[in-house]
Amino acid sequence: MTQTAAARRPISRTTLYFFGALGGILFGYDLGVISGVLPFIGKAWSLTGWDKGVITASLSAGAIAGAIFSPRLNEKLGRRRTIMVAAVIVIAGTVAASVSPTFALLIVARLVIGVGIGFSSSTVPTYLSELAPARLRGAMGALNQIFIVLGILIAFLVSYGLGPSGNWRLMFAGAVVPAAVLLIGLLFLPETPRWLVAQGEEDAARSVLISSHGTSVNVDEEIGTIREVIRLDTETAKTRFRDLLTPMVRPMLVVGLLLAVGQQFSGVNAVNAYFPTMLIGLGFATQAALLSGVLLGVTKFLFTAWVVFVVDRWGRKPLLLIGNVIMVLTLVAAGLVVHLVHDTGTKGVLMLVAMVLYLVGYELGWGAVVWVMMAEVFPLKVRAAGMGVSSVVLWAATGVISAVFPIISDPGVLGIGGSMFLFAAINVVLFALTRWLVPETKGRTLEQIELDLRGGRRGAVEAA
Repeated sequence: MTQTAAARRPISRTTLYFFGALGGILFGYDLGVISGVLPFIGKAWSLTGWDKGVITASLSAGAIAGAIFSPRLNEKLGRRRTIMVAAVIVIAGTVAASVSPTFALLIVARLVIGVGIGFSSSTVPTYLSELAPARLRGAMGALNQIFIVLGILIAFLVSYGLGPSGNWRLMFAGAVVPAAVLLIGLLFLPETPRWLVAQGEEDAARSVLISSHGTSVNVDEEIGTIREVIRLDTETAKTRFRDLLTPMVRPMLVVGLLLAVGQQFSGVNAVNAYFPTMLIGLGFATQAALLSGVLLGVTKFLFTAWVVFVVDRWGRKPLLLIGNVIMVLTLVAAGLVVHLVHDTGTKGVLMLVAMVLYLVGYELGWGAVVWVMMAEVFPLKVRAAGMGVSSVVLWAATGVISAVFPIISDPGVLGIGGSMFLFAAINVVLFALTRWLVPETKGRTLEQIELDLRGGRRGAVEAA
């Protein structure tokens, strides 16, 4: 099937966005499933805190490699085919993880899965942002986050359902289903208009614009704007990573890296991956801890879905700041609960309440908004490279938190309560940096943002 044929086939926007964002489920499921697996392999293989950190962080290490090579694959194969490659890699790695006989081989399998997730996580937001009209781009970008948290919720549900049997291998195997659906669905979806125009396939690009934007779109104007941006790009040298350091792009690189690091250093992956383990350490039974994880997953999903309806009205920056405030307050509350409450049942309930509210703040701001903005702030010429670098940094931050949290949360170091206070302090810093550095981008086309940046009118972007 040729790309042009695929582009000209009538495609509903619902189908297009559904399969485009389905890559988020791969991201979410593989992030979330480890929380249900750890209690069982920890006992079966007598894992230390360091071992648990390594096996959790191995996904992030593989994702870093995937994100590094993602820009080249994006430019050569296009956004659609890159996501398809990601799905194939995830399927292969998942099968290997499900049958791994040893700790070492499981780490290797998780590394392979991570490579596919790295390709997907840095490409899906770009795919969605380049397909969506400006008025819906925030919602469509947030749709990716909905699928990420849906993947986490599914992983928590699968872990809880398989908890009585302790079948952690089947928990891992569940990732094959969304990967296969994604792979099949993308066979029938088009490439983005911007990539097609860059390849000289303007007829296909016009068809895609009508499919994704509706018949009311001024196709000639859209194509002309994209062509103008590409013309400006061809007047300069071929894209290199050092192009991200040019005076025009450097402020946006700073924003992209701040968003990437901040999302993970806010503490979310410690909660996603280790909350059942934390509760077990506080005296909860394994199945009760897994059920608590399900409640966290439901919270993440509901509030992420709600953000879709407000991200293009409230704006990106206010949501980030509000989210920071909520996270600081709830993390401080969680730390106080650990230190001051001694009854196991009461402590567990209060910790669950604090973490549910913490995730409300996270999904309101840093969960949904980060991936939307990282795909918005970079000019077309360096968008793939910018998303690649940001994704590498995000996954590196994920790996650091995943590897370090089991160590710092040990009672002999900071403990769980001290770790909560540490994350609260980090969120205070993130609030200040976001208020100072992050611009507002709602309601503007990607080409308008880029042309403003080219003209040095960063204030126009901030005021939008």
